[in-house]
Amino acid sequence: MPSQKLYAGAKLREIRSRLGLTQKAFAERLAISLPYLNQMENNHRPLSAAVVLALAQEFGLDVTELTAGESERMVTDMREALADPVFPNAPPLADLRLAASNAPALARAFLNLYHAYRQTHERLASLDEALGREDSMLKPGAWEEVRDFFHYCDNYVDAIDRAAEHLAAPDGTPVRIDSLADAALARQNVTLGYADGPALRSYDPALRRLTIGARLAPSTQRFQILHQLALLTQNDLLEATLDLARFSTPEARDIAKIGLANYFAGAALLPYRAFQAAAFQLRHDLERLADLFGASVEQVAHRLSTLQRPGAKGIPFFFVRVDQAGTITKRHSATRLQFARFGGACPLWNVHRAFETPGQFLRQLAETPDGVRYLCLARDVSKPAGAFLAPVRRYAIGLGCEVQHAAALVYSDGLDLKGRFEPIGISCRICERPECHQRSVPPLEGRLRVTPDRRDLLPYQITG
Repeated sequence: MPSQKLYAGAKLREIRSRLGLTQKAFAERLAISLPYLNQMENNHRPLSAAVVLALAQEFGLDVTELTAGESERMVTDMREALADPVFPNAPPLADLRLAASNAPALARAFLNLYHAYRQTHERLASLDEALGREDSMLKPGAWEEVRDFFHYCDNYVDAIDRAAEHLAAPDGTPVRIDSLADAALARQNVTLGYADGPALRSYDPALRRLTIGARLAPSTQRFQILHQLALLTQNDLLEATLDLARFSTPEARDIAKIGLANYFAGAALLPYRAFQAAAFQLRHDLERLADLFGASVEQVAHRLSTLQRPGAKGIPFFFVRVDQAGTITKRHSATRLQFARFGGACPLWNVHRAFETPGQFLRQLAETPDGVRYLCLARDVSKPAGAFLAPVRRYAIGLGCEVQHAAALVYSDGLDLKGRFEPIGISCRICERPECHQRSVPPLEGRLRVTPDRRDLLPYQITG
């Protein structure tokens, strides 16, 4: 547990509500007074070590639930949103933390409102006449709403993860995924075929025929088959999860269903307990794990960042995928590092250099402005289309963990973990580093001094 005081009132109320207990009954189970519980739930007092211990012993709570996740993510997201010049004076960090912990619904509403502002501003800038259309509502886009759903549930959906594991490894030992998929399709009276063409996957419900792209990599073919199996065999579970999420538009719900089917496919290809055990045994060697499970390096890296099952968590990883323009196309972090939501990633991060060294892993020891140190990996994952003139999709992935876990990764071998760490950030507007040579705009929190007779790397000095 960290030495700083732990305020987790919203999480404490959520736990009590989940258990179906009144404040009085909850206080009795924790052996504390009712007023004391009320003060903690309203963040007037921090959680004591005795209360945290009682939560673990009495209710089997994974205490990392109290310290990780939604609150810090919302603080990071609000800081980045408030760095926009439209806000001349941002609230202090302490106020943002209070809002995230005491009023998470209000904080989320603010972020949705800012999404709407950004979306409308970008439509105007591109002159797409969005404001003249009847459907140009001031609300977050469906894609952003779904992205936030996965972001704030730690990219781990327990019921779907366990259903996928039961399919792929019913007794804890994975079965051969190809024969498993063939048998599962046969039980659904679905025939499987392969064909050339632009579609990765095509299912004809009338003929009950599933067609997979013949030129796809074997790992992608397996993933697409498992995705269709999720839609065929787990529809009730997917729909129940969507009902609980309460998406605001049918489009968001449809996109989320695809995301949940993708989640099932990844969790079946890399079943939780077997994959987690192999990851520790092989010291998280992505290539060996990919070979062992018949998956791609990207699939393995993404799965490592989702091992957040309560009571059986893996190493907290962050995972990100960027395109050549620096746009983040996939992101998740189980660590304290959070990614920019309204711009590209920090240019000092090694993920941008992966395009220069195709097929190789780049290692970086990096430190964020809050003093947390990370071991970062990056690699390109370009995806050929299988023909001479067909376009190649080029991406780079980044994976990393806090340096305290580095010894469990084969990639830490030979690195001086007590040596120099490169400074990286999240977004220039919320990065406090005064000497960054790659800074694109001034930080939100900081005074500027402009001296006409002096020019350094930047045309201004940041004085604090």
